[in-house]
Amino acid sequence: MPETVRVNLPGREYDVRIGPGLIAAAGDHIAPFLKRSRVAVISDETVAALHLDSLRDGLAEQGIAMQSLTLPAGEATKSWGPLEQSVEWLLDQKVERGDMVVAFGGGVIGDLAGFAAAVLRRGVRFVQIPTSLLAQVDSSVGGKTGINAPQGKNLIGAFHQPALVLADTSVLGTLTPRDFLAGYGEVVKYGLLGDSDFFEWLEENGPALAAGDMDARVEAVRWSVQMKADIVERDETEQGDRALLNLGHTFGHALEAATGYSDRLLHGEGVAIGCAMAYELSARLGLCSQESPSRVRAHLRTMGMKTDLKDIEGDLPGATDLLDLMGQDKKVVQGQLRFILARGIGEAFVTADVPSEAVLGVLQDALRDKG
Repeated sequence: MPETVRVNLPGREYDVRIGPGLIAAAGDHIAPFLKRSRVAVISDETVAALHLDSLRDGLAEQGIAMQSLTLPAGEATKSWGPLEQSVEWLLDQKVERGDMVVAFGGGVIGDLAGFAAAVLRRGVRFVQIPTSLLAQVDSSVGGKTGINAPQGKNLIGAFHQPALVLADTSVLGTLTPRDFLAGYGEVVKYGLLGDSDFFEWLEENGPALAAGDMDARVEAVRWSVQMKADIVERDETEQGDRALLNLGHTFGHALEAATGYSDRLLHGEGVAIGCAMAYELSARLGLCSQESPSRVRAHLRTMGMKTDLKDIEGDLPGATDLLDLMGQDKKVVQGQLRFILARGIGEAFVTADVPSEAVLGVLQDALRDKG
């Protein structure tokens, strides 16, 4: 039996089911939601080549027919062109309001297909079947959907909760080590933002989890999803607490923009570096001891992850330019940049009271170390 985390949003409750073999049993899980035995699946070329036949077989066992659209893999797919293509394809498939769209892929496909479902006929139900660790622990849960704009990431979108999330942990074995560790950046974030016990558990079990221990993988996904569900239940549309989930993202998004949203820096790598920098900034502001950022970096290094700006290949803009890129972030309120800082491991909080000189200092020192 899979582990189940319930997201309790009044009138929009749903389960996140976590465990190996869920794609093969997809028909059993999805059939109860269908008014007619058909689904429209949106995927990407990488995931489709590896897993689309397994999904088709899993659905067919319950007599569910599947039509699929396969888009190019990569962040560039989260844009107007592929969104238009997806919505028009769904209309061509005669998807009705009572039907179900399936988002089958990583965070890019989840965000894009979820947004397409949100705007199609003013809202069609959809199922998330996330295939990356990052999507399983973060983007597939909580109902944020959308695309990127030239001005920044995720600036166009809608809150549209899924009807069901199937996090099949067996597909994590097909990820490259780099993609797996990028997703692990979001896992570590949960321990750092609100649960020191989870961070301690990761310090102990992280290497086994990376090496393929299935029980450890299921537990890490379950723990992360439970933490996200608790926060989303308190603050679905990010008026307060949900901003905690952006720990590491203010720095991370600026670094992603600076590297052109390219393979030089994956999203989860940016988050991991951003978490280390947020803890460094917290220590410099006297909010936590210097031991905290050291411990964060030590764990990331143990896992073989990027921890500092010097781990990013190629040149980066200057500190002032990076600070300007942070100003484009969605977390700007009334012109003020909000940071998620910490009083210790697992004790994050949101504040706009951060002197820009302190941020510049952290960036300048990190760039100096990069040489």
